[in-house]
Amino acid sequence: MKKHYEFSPINLGRWLIWGTFVLVLVVAPLVFTGGLARTVLSQMGIAIIACLSYNMLLGQGGMLSFGHAVYTGLGSFLAIHALNSVSAGSLPLPVSLVPLVGGLAGAGFAVLFGYVTTRKSSTTFAMITLGLAELVFAMSLMIPEFFGGEGGVSGNRVAGSPTLGITFGPQVQVYYLIAAYTLVCVAAMFAFTRTPLGRILNAVRDNPERVEFIGYDTHWVRYITFIIAGFFAGISGGLGAISFEIVTAEVVGAARSGGYLLFTFLGGATFFFGPIIGGILMVLATVLLSEFTKAWLLYLGLIFMFMVMYAPGGIASLIMMNVRVAAFGKLRPLWRSYLALTAAGIVAFAGLATLIEMIYHLQLNHTSGTTMSFLGINLDVHGWGSWGGTLAVVAIGMTALEFIRRKFLLQWGTIQEEIEKEIKRREALS
Repeated sequence: MKKHYEFSPINLGRWLIWGTFVLVLVVAPLVFTGGLARTVLSQMGIAIIACLSYNMLLGQGGMLSFGHAVYTGLGSFLAIHALNSVSAGSLPLPVSLVPLVGGLAGAGFAVLFGYVTTRKSSTTFAMITLGLAELVFAMSLMIPEFFGGEGGVSGNRVAGSPTLGITFGPQVQVYYLIAAYTLVCVAAMFAFTRTPLGRILNAVRDNPERVEFIGYDTHWVRYITFIIAGFFAGISGGLGAISFEIVTAEVVGAARSGGYLLFTFLGGATFFFGPIIGGILMVLATVLLSEFTKAWLLYLGLIFMFMVMYAPGGIASLIMMNVRVAAFGKLRPLWRSYLALTAAGIVAFAGLATLIEMIYHLQLNHTSGTTMSFLGINLDVHGWGSWGGTLAVVAIGMTALEFIRRKFLLQWGTIQEEIEKEIKRREALS
């Protein structure tokens, strides 16, 4: 029995999804016309490519890497040096092709480091990537001639003669360049999942012993995938070099690699579109959320813990579970439960957020006075009433959320049983 809908002679659903994706890429800068908005959109495209390339290792290959920023970062450095060579006139290359230099650099370093790295799997693989990431980051501070020291390496993307009036000076031109690369890279990585190598990679992830038994070398499957992932990671880094016109040692740091891991997991590593969601969330968190609160990293940590406990498949898994329920016409009875969960979650989150902001104000902003305003409410961080009221909101919200969650799980289980019965009935009729 097919798990998806297909329409002859073409798969209409897939064409609609990809058409919508293209439309969003084209229309987005026309809707969000501000300079900051277009910069954020550009960063989303870069993050999507990086997270999808990381998911080739984690989600598709089962390779937990703590050093993916090595390949995005080194791709950025090679791309910025190539951009400077273009500006100096020593490299006859259009600026639009500079990201490919980053891609080739990422693939080249993946060839260099990957052979040893991919000889092992599981925890050993993860530790090797972590050690390699720390090694490269240390080298970035020791070789200022290439990495630029603490100030990094800067460049100018407005180089060479304009092509069709495109100079890449305006941010909108940079965005459409990134959008074009994003579309091509996403399509190429999706096509990879449909290739024999992509299928064998999934098998290596699930049962490497059986793959060895049927005659495939699991090391070479991982190694080739590692190189391909490095290529796309390098393209992401090259696009970042053009967008920001500066590359610092931070791009090869462990924090950047941890970010790829965190947001790929939050988006959903088991589904292809999960890292796309993760890349968007990555930019929203690092660019926008960080502007609203100093505790944004703490919020990310709490969200990560929540997802690990209650939704280990990420946001994509939650979407697909509800799509399955909707396909069998069972979604309508869940709306009241969803509304109740949302309401209780908002109350609990508001209480926790208020508590966190009060603690941060008490510890970091004590020179600003004892009063603060949050969510339109004036609070006194030295007053027992504010702390007591906040703790009461947290307790009420968490209690209500847990009570509603347990009732929801019973309702969800009943619906899943009904769906399984319907599937068996259809199989019996076919």
